[in-house]
Amino acid sequence: MPTYVVFGKRYYTLKSSAGFVERGIASWYGPQFHGKKTSNGEVFDMNRISAAHPTLPLPTYVRVTNLETGKQIVVRVNDRGPFKKNRVIDLSKAAATKLGIIAKGTGLVEVRAIDPGRPGQEPPKPQPIHGDLFIQVGAYGDPANARAMQGRILSQLGQKARIVPPAGSGRALYRVQVGPYKSVEETDTQAARISGMGIETYIIIQ
Repeated sequence: MPTYVVFGKRYYTLKSSAGFVERGIASWYGPQFHGKKTSNGEVFDMNRISAAHPTLPLPTYVRVTNLETGKQIVVRVNDRGPFKKNRVIDLSKAAATKLGIIAKGTGLVEVRAIDPGRPGQEPPKPQPIHGDLFIQVGAYGDPANARAMQGRILSQLGQKARIVPPAGSGRALYRVQVGPYKSVEETDTQAARISGMGIETYIIIQ
């Protein structure tokens, strides 16, 4: 499996994009990289629809849905990034404008890999959300460990954390999540505080 390192973190690229779906925070990039080469050797044009993703094969087509408005676009991933913590995809300026996140700078999205050669295979359109953001700080097979992390968050951060019990038929994990938060900015601030405690964070869209 091909790997690469950016800012001291190792990324493992996927062999296939089949079945890939994720939700998280999208950002966009533009003038600083305009005219420079992308990770697959093409020239980045911020005024064209494209995107960067840290692990999807290059190129991959994805359907990006703005979960706050329901607006959708299809973009071709031809670059690596974003490398800011808790971001799932970097859109070109044109793509961010079309998706409606250019003014805010970020947006809550679903990213779903598609095969442009297979029309008529579209899944149901995700329903727009107006919910909350949570910061996941751990997932444990032993509920006692989850409770210990819950107590640590309360004692060191002064915030309550919830424990989400296992669901489905997969591995039984008790997930510890802090929140809810109403904005990306607030979530980023709190995630940075938690990371400063030496805890790995992952932002969850409720």
